[in-house]
Amino acid sequence: MTEVWATVIFLFTLFLLLGGSVWVGLALMGVAWVGMELFTTRPAGDAMITVIWASSSSWTLTALPMFIWMGEILFRTRLSQDMFRGLAPWLRGLPGGLLHTNIAGCTLFAAVSGSSAATLTTVGKMSIPELRARGYPEHMIIGTLAGAATLGLMIPPSLALIVYGVSINESITQLFIAGVIPGLVLAGLFASYIVAMHFLRPGDRAAPEPRMPFRDRLSESRFLLPVLSLVVVVIGSMFGGYATATEAAAVGVIGALILAAAQGSLSWGTFAAALMGATRTSAMIALILMGAAFLSLAMGFTGLPRALANWIETLDLSPVTLIFALTVFYIILGMFLDGISSIVLTIAIVEPMVRAAGIDLIWFGIFVVVVVEMAQVTPPIGFNLFVLQGMTTHDIGYIAKVALPMVGLMLVMVVLLVFFPELATWLPDVLRPTTAPG
Repeated sequence: MTEVWATVIFLFTLFLLLGGSVWVGLALMGVAWVGMELFTTRPAGDAMITVIWASSSSWTLTALPMFIWMGEILFRTRLSQDMFRGLAPWLRGLPGGLLHTNIAGCTLFAAVSGSSAATLTTVGKMSIPELRARGYPEHMIIGTLAGAATLGLMIPPSLALIVYGVSINESITQLFIAGVIPGLVLAGLFASYIVAMHFLRPGDRAAPEPRMPFRDRLSESRFLLPVLSLVVVVIGSMFGGYATATEAAAVGVIGALILAAAQGSLSWGTFAAALMGATRTSAMIALILMGAAFLSLAMGFTGLPRALANWIETLDLSPVTLIFALTVFYIILGMFLDGISSIVLTIAIVEPMVRAAGIDLIWFGIFVVVVVEMAQVTPPIGFNLFVLQGMTTHDIGYIAKVALPMVGLMLVMVVLLVFFPELATWLPDVLRPTTAPG
């Protein structure tokens, strides 16, 4: 009975604070404080200080601000613009034409950013004006960009996977490796949608792009080399076992600074803006993680996670049924919270259920990222929708409507993961002996 009252009080306090526009991190701390005061005899202040210090002093967590900083450097220099110039010659001949630059650009930038918002902003400011000028349909430009930008949460280095790994004490490097194939498959689904619409709606086709000699394509490809070299160094160092995720992040920051300086687009103003942007984003995520750690402790004292896991066990749900229920749960939750907040808010309760069902936690991390990717493009709090609204002046309803097919493709990705779990588990198993601890 105590667990029931604890659940009611936790939820009421949480919705009260979030509804009052309190920051997510502070709202989580507030809920935890109430739980500690009502259900335990331990001093809440002492417990909060201890658990916040323990959660924020993790060496693995150091990778988070470093990867954010690397993405900020690329976003604020000319490297991101050159990426579009290098991709376009190779994609113009595909069915759907340069719309594929949204998918390829987001996939490539996600491999050096880890942030959905940074990926969307960087690729969008390059592709939207170019595609509009060439007569591509607006609904395809906006819809494919909204969906493809979510790849920033999946393809390593992924901020969401870092947060998940820290929350359940799993290897960040193994999670990064697990995200590669699902990320590429999801990008392939997005690209397939563009091809399908090219043939199904011929009236929406833009004018064919002029042919470009192969020699000219190779010449333009030189603009891709800086970003590609950074991807190879950062991701390759982790997958080859030469560096942990944290060490690879540090190498990535140094590499991004060197490339920007060599290109002549690194100034003191750019450096300071990138550093401050990374600091703001890192501080926001750190505050959420601190609140989540304190809330996990408070719920642990009430026995709520254990009781809920035991209740789920009595239902005798199959792993597939449990995954279906969690998919619906995360989709609903994602309508009101961003992806990282959804992960840290729920993982303390969900993890015991998943372990009891015998589900692989590396696989589950990839599943969680796919379903919280939908949170970025589902109203009313889809963060990518707001970013696109600021970039295009379209209303939220229009952007959500044209992004809906992308949500459907993410659901297809969930189905593929359930029926083909090797998509997420095969590569980590193959590379496990050679990877450095994450």
